[in-house]
Amino acid sequence: MSKEKGAENVQLGTYGTIKGAKDFLAITVKNEAFAMEAVGYQFENLILYATDMGLGTVWLAATFSRKDFENIMKISNDDLFPCICPIGYPAEKRSFVEKIMRASLGSKNRKAWNKLFYLNDFNQALSEIDAGKFEIALEMLRLAPSSTNAQPWAVVKEGDNIHFFCNYKNNISDDMKKIKHLDLGIALSHFHQTAMSEGLDGKFEIQNIDFSTPKNMHYVMSYSSK
Repeated sequence: MSKEKGAENVQLGTYGTIKGAKDFLAITVKNEAFAMEAVGYQFENLILYATDMGLGTVWLAATFSRKDFENIMKISNDDLFPCICPIGYPAEKRSFVEKIMRASLGSKNRKAWNKLFYLNDFNQALSEIDAGKFEIALEMLRLAPSSTNAQPWAVVKEGDNIHFFCNYKNNISDDMKKIKHLDLGIALSHFHQTAMSEGLDGKFEIQNIDFSTPKNMHYVMSYSSK
């Protein structure tokens, strides 16, 4: 998305986090089941494609003005508008502000395997060896970006099934829950793109989970590969 003809004076607000951007990717979705996972999955696929083309991208969720973008986009009142992404050729060097933001958010840090991946239930950590054919796909999921680098997901491998959970406390706001599920959608994109590149022929589906789960773990879906 770029500014339409006749909207040259419209200032797209990103609260000072982005400078010089004229083109943006944007996405809206109806507020229904799995909406945020779908947004995270599809939008990350698009961003990965743009990145592969050598373009610079960055997810923006809370750091943009919805009202400013509504001035040049057709957005219904009942549409969720969770994120945008400026797109273009990145500067050769990171600005001082960007360096500070990346450091404060711990952008390079990722949780260890034993904090994210489990075998059969939540009582035993999953090792890289036990991950088997899913090892590389899970590693790419582990490295996926998320809001404030929180990585609000967990995975249980049960045979040829990979169960995905969203990890958050029940008393957080609905808006925060949506962000957590969007983050999981981003991670699912990384997992699925890698799985397909590895030749895995699986599918996402809803399964009946018959093991106990911690109260903060919310089952979302499973990936089944026979």
